[in-house]
Amino acid sequence: MRRRDTLKGVAAAAALPLARPALAQGQAARTLRVVPQANLTSLDPVWTTAVVTRNHAYLVYDQITAVDANNTPRPQMAEGWVVGNDNREWTFTLRPGLRFHDNEAVRAADCVASIRRWMARDTFGQALNAQVDELSALDDRRFRFRLKKPFPFLALAMGKSQNPCFIMPERIAATDPFQQIRDATGSGPFRFLAGEWNPGQRAVWAKFDGYVPRQEAPDGLAGGRVPRLDRVEWTVISDPATAASAMVNGEQDYWEYPLHDLLPLMRRSRELVVEQRLLEGTYGVLRFNHLHPPFNNLAVRRAVAMAVNQEDYLRAVAGDDPKGWGVCEGVFTCGTTLASEEGSAILRTRNIEAARAALRASGYAGEKVVLITPSDYPQINTLSLVTADLMTRIGLNVEVVSADWGTVIQRRASREPVERGGWSVVHTTSSGSDLSVPTIHLFLRANGPNAWFGWPQDERIEELRAAWLDAADEAESKRLGAAMNARALEVLPYVPLGFYWQPSVWRRNVTGAFKAPATVFWNIAKA
Repeated sequence: MRRRDTLKGVAAAAALPLARPALAQGQAARTLRVVPQANLTSLDPVWTTAVVTRNHAYLVYDQITAVDANNTPRPQMAEGWVVGNDNREWTFTLRPGLRFHDNEAVRAADCVASIRRWMARDTFGQALNAQVDELSALDDRRFRFRLKKPFPFLALAMGKSQNPCFIMPERIAATDPFQQIRDATGSGPFRFLAGEWNPGQRAVWAKFDGYVPRQEAPDGLAGGRVPRLDRVEWTVISDPATAASAMVNGEQDYWEYPLHDLLPLMRRSRELVVEQRLLEGTYGVLRFNHLHPPFNNLAVRRAVAMAVNQEDYLRAVAGDDPKGWGVCEGVFTCGTTLASEEGSAILRTRNIEAARAALRASGYAGEKVVLITPSDYPQINTLSLVTADLMTRIGLNVEVVSADWGTVIQRRASREPVERGGWSVVHTTSSGSDLSVPTIHLFLRANGPNAWFGWPQDERIEELRAAWLDAADEAESKRLGAAMNARALEVLPYVPLGFYWQPSVWRRNVTGAFKAPATVFWNIAKA
């Protein structure tokens, strides 16, 4: 692949100004203009795990708990909590003065309804729900979990960085968790301006004057979430050259996921800062659809895994400098407690001929493989095209369907076969902080209909996950983690593709940017 050839002339393009509406100087200073990593098409952080929807959710919603930079849960909407009855009872008390964007008070009943909806879909929430005997509001500010047995990860489950439990009004949280909500009323630092939303082009949020932040410095996703801007405007610019021009010429203030090939250009501008804001690397994921041929056949999945060379993917996305990426041939985040390569030998095969032979022996009958890829999300599109080439070379009948990211998000929810609008392979990425433990790891869950898109089913993975929750000590935890790694790379719910570092770019007059597990816009201002 010669992806860089498509970017010739970018430096010249950056010299050309973009047309934009005139803004008064004062308004411009209070508006952060952002090029987001993808198009926002779904407002529901329960219905989808898309990072762009999660980033929207961090603007408009608040959480009971939130994790700091060390992934430790801390009170957020909660004033605090008390654990009693042999660790089987958790009582949370809300901070006073919390209000939704419609000016209604946040009540414990809103929290209960939101938690229930979240538990129905989230992998960690499902594990928590299995241990809940009762969840009820005690009064307007207090709610209580009564558990079947101790669940020490309860505060972490609700406050984790990927797909945490965002609090909605009870009337909205009552929506079926498998149906998308359309009303983005929250109680977070910014209000979503639905009247200015044009999917594929623009989304806008305004400061919520009724928000009461914690009186603490920000730490990861915890601490004070102070809205220092009047407006946050996302403009979808799918062409990287155009986005680069917008940044260099001051038409945009912040570019969330710049193309790696353009980073040298960005660094040459004295008006721009290029910096890694995310605390962890970005991990690539190749996900199979386990419901339909050919990837309901384990032998076909294994043939693909034998052909994967992580370096090919990482160089295609992040360039030739190995300081910008890292091979990680296991399912848990490299460098963390559970990281293991037990059973990872299949990912070290890296052999097209061996994979081709394995595919011939698998019984593959030439079924069409539909790979859906986002044309407007360069990093994920690149991962997808490397896989399309690899699968074609080993003998699979591949059709690449290119669409915008919003369409990919909608289509990957389909459980239909490919001839009725379904799919066979999809790619995504995840922060390393979301792959470090089994209960958070979306792609390791193998509970069939309730698993993440692709719907793998494996009782052994689920047994090991449940056992890990009850591990007596760190040694037992590591042993179970290694066993999960081995089992996952035996049955292949997905193929890990290594990680790369994803910097962001912002103009020097943007202040207050801090490191966090997700891209958030509170505490940021413009000089």
